Amino acid sequence: MCTHRSSCPAAGSPEARAVTTHVVAAHPEQGWNLLCDGTIVFDDTGELRPDGLVVGPHRVPGGHLVTAA
Repeated sequence: MCTHRSSCPAAGSPEARAVTTHVVAAHPEQGWNLLCDGTIVFDDTGELRPDGLVVGPHRVPGGHLVTAA
């Protein structure tokens, strides 16, 4: 699916999240981006991978959030 130089690793591989994959379609008004490996990444950090695997959002517990004064 990648057409750029130094293509991205396959979705779901251990290297996939270690490197930055390229956004091929950005839809910030709808809250999602399509990456060149076929993964759809949502603003809430959830993912839908090309093989149909759903990755839930990576939420930070409320007690760990820092607020500005």
